[in-house]
Amino acid sequence: MAAAPNPDDTHTLIAGTYFVDVTRPLPGAGGGAPAFAVTDRASARDGLMAVQSAPGAPPRAVTLNALAGWSAPGLLAPLAHGPARGAQGEAAWFVVSPVPPGPSLAAALRPWGEQELLDFVLRPVAAVLEALDRQGITHRAIRIDNIFRAGPGEPVVLGAAWAAPPALHQPALAEPPYSAMCFPAGRGDGTIADDVYALGVALLVLALGRVPLEGMDPESILRRKLAMGSYAALVGEDRLPPVIGDLVRGMLAEDPEHRPPPALLADPVAARARRVAARPQRRGQRPLEMVGTPIWSARTLAYAIATDPDAGGRLLRGTSLDRWVRRSLGDPTLAAHLDDVVRLHDLEGDADTARADAMMAMRAVAVLDPLAPLCWRGLALWPDGLGPALAAIAVMDREAGDPLADRLGELVTSEAAGHWAAVRPERTDAVQLRLEARQRRATMLLRGWSGGLPRLRYALNPLLACASPIFTGHTVGRLQDLLPALEALAQHPQARRALPLDREIAAFIAARHDQHFEVELTGLADATTPDQAVLMQLRGLAVLQRKVDGRALPGLAGWMAEQAAPVLASWRNRTRRQALERELAGVVRSGQLTLMLALLDNAAARTADAFGFKAAVEAVQRIDAQLAALAGGAAARAAIARRIGQETALGIAMVAATVAVVAVLVE
Repeated sequence: MAAAPNPDDTHTLIAGTYFVDVTRPLPGAGGGAPAFAVTDRASARDGLMAVQSAPGAPPRAVTLNALAGWSAPGLLAPLAHGPARGAQGEAAWFVVSPVPPGPSLAAALRPWGEQELLDFVLRPVAAVLEALDRQGITHRAIRIDNIFRAGPGEPVVLGAAWAAPPALHQPALAEPPYSAMCFPAGRGDGTIADDVYALGVALLVLALGRVPLEGMDPESILRRKLAMGSYAALVGEDRLPPVIGDLVRGMLAEDPEHRPPPALLADPVAARARRVAARPQRRGQRPLEMVGTPIWSARTLAYAIATDPDAGGRLLRGTSLDRWVRRSLGDPTLAAHLDDVVRLHDLEGDADTARADAMMAMRAVAVLDPLAPLCWRGLALWPDGLGPALAAIAVMDREAGDPLADRLGELVTSEAAGHWAAVRPERTDAVQLRLEARQRRATMLLRGWSGGLPRLRYALNPLLACASPIFTGHTVGRLQDLLPALEALAQHPQARRALPLDREIAAFIAARHDQHFEVELTGLADATTPDQAVLMQLRGLAVLQRKVDGRALPGLAGWMAEQAAPVLASWRNRTRRQALERELAGVVRSGQLTLMLALLDNAAARTADAFGFKAAVEAVQRIDAQLAALAGGAAARAAIARRIGQETALGIAMVAATVAVVAVLVE
């Protein structure tokens, strides 16, 4: 249901200070997202911008908190974030940061000299990455159109990366294969080694003065990297300056553990000397055919199974794969591990064949390529990217009806992340991931409106706005924003035609509240009659009003009063019902939902009303019984009446005859 914008919040100040001027867009400044000029109303500070988050692409809450108070140079660090109006009047979430000091490096691409790259790109960015690494966070948006420079002789500055999920806007060129193959919103925070890789690609582009593989689609770039290795795939026949070439080769290592850390990159000579010799991947003597595609290595086979798990499952259950791995690839150990995967599938297949097939393909990908992400039914993501993926897919499902959410739901209920971690324990914290997988499954299985995918989506995205259709035109990203938004909506009659709470709102509250509110939320889905639904929603809203700030909500109280007709109708005593209606009007004006609930759901008064109704019913039953008894004896009484009448008439006749005889005798 669309609601008209509230004129009072059209010019909301972010953090009570920053005004977003949507009439002054800043093209190319937002790291892939729209950016607008900002006015600091408190200090009149200039040179600020606000980067707008897209629907289904929530800001990075943990990173925003970690960067609060950042003062080191070389990074457009966030200053504040919050809701405001977008250029089309739409409600949106913005992240405020300084504006870039100049144009991006992509604005005038040219070949850079070796010393210039070392002094003005590598060292300053390495210092920023080292500081981020100490904070335990990543940037995940390093590319030439998000690196800025004030002018010649100035060090570069990393652009904004906080208003969207990690690496959402990164091209396949700038990401390692194990990230590029993921659903864009599900790439996860990654590690600082992923930022080192992206920086290596940026150095390569600047050294060449052009973008390698330009015009090639992302899928082709990814396959080329998997087949040849990132450095060979991107450099090709080009020649790089010696120092830059050695540095980039190490920074583009396939294994993130082989890349030089940021602290070492600050000393290019030491970083150049540290190069880790990685064993090249085995290449088969002849290709393995899978759906007409030639497979030459374990990594390319893993990607083929990840993208086509049905065909991959058939291949795994056959004999040609085992033969190829043992004879052509020459890796009997890998063949034994794949045999274990198939045997485990046979044990699990009796319960749910489709799910067991998906689990088998996922495990096979992890065995073939330990660097690969979690791959489930053609969808690849990192476990910490599940939240943003759920948010993005929820928007896609609403707009296109794409049931990707079903796949993610099955991934969660299968505890796939825990099983995936068990296959590659040397690459991840298997115990922690197994625990998280169980917790997420438990959230999915919570009954009623307080569980399921919506609850999990909000729990994993602390700054995700509530997606209830009733909030179209409003941004409700925090629990304290919910009741004011409902109060504003209460001014519009079209919004008051139904009860205010729906499943999305209940899931949003459940993910943002403390556990003492769970009972009220669970009961929202248990109402079997209209009056129960009203009372349960009123009870939940009253608890929320007390917990948040207790401010008066006369509009919302009036909304609930209009919906309370079934509750009033459930009172049997007409006099009491009429009194309730009069009292309700006064409580509505106070805006206190707790008083309203006490009035409509008074247990003692309800009991008295029930007893009075029972007594009235019994009295009516007694009267009905008496009337029935009277109606049942009517024939007998009529017969008696006729007999008495006849006898009376006979007596009267006899008396008359006697009188006549006496009269005759007297004469």
